[in-house]
Amino acid sequence: MSVISLSNAGVRVAVDGRPDPKVLLQDITLTLAEQRIGVIGANGSGKSTLLRLMNGLVAPTSGTVAVNGADTVRKVRAVRQQVGFVFTDPLSQLVMPTGREDVELSLRRSVRNGDERRATAEAVLDRFGLLVLADQSIYELSGGERQLMALAAVLAVDPSVLVLDEPSTLLDLRNRELLRHTLSGLDQQIVMSTHDLDLALEMDRVLVVESGRVVFDGAAAAAVGHYRSLCAADLATP
Repeated sequence: MSVISLSNAGVRVAVDGRPDPKVLLQDITLTLAEQRIGVIGANGSGKSTLLRLMNGLVAPTSGTVAVNGADTVRKVRAVRQQVGFVFTDPLSQLVMPTGREDVELSLRRSVRNGDERRATAEAVLDRFGLLVLADQSIYELSGGERQLMALAAVLAVDPSVLVLDEPSTLLDLRNRELLRHTLSGLDQQIVMSTHDLDLALEMDRVLVVESGRVVFDGAAAAAVGHYRSLCAADLATP
């Protein structure tokens, strides 16, 4: 199993008109080795920034982040070979006209031969039941089908870690269940932020993020309970 290590990691960004930088994350120290890790918290709490640290999409402005010993700043290419990232909106990730072309694009560095790359892409699409949709425009696909296409494109290069940023947010119930079923069959270590607390309850470990800090780290049921108590306290505050 992969190990993601964060040591006193923080992220601060300059904001026009403000004398001091805005703090997005601060003092995050974690060792993540479980197979299924959930991240929950309110919008704007820092969840997405935390996830983006894990494959170098965001660089820490303090502290360090490493994946299996590879620093996400100094060895970002090696990190991204290990960590696949799935965004909330698949249309921000699917850049080619069809799913087949997107999967082949993902394989362009690892599979040089065109015929072999096409065959590998078809095998990946078939694995997820998407081969019949491979040549349709991505704009003709349902939200769930697009999300699975994005997932297939990321998994085509067989990363050891899969990071997903609220992948079910734009999906209806049927497609959320389809995504859940697909994720449950994967061998990769998964780190996923979600507003779906039922999905969070299926994780091995759950982090609760609030105001740029991890305020709870533990078993899924206890973490969800803690998050619910935070939300209840907010509602009770006049």
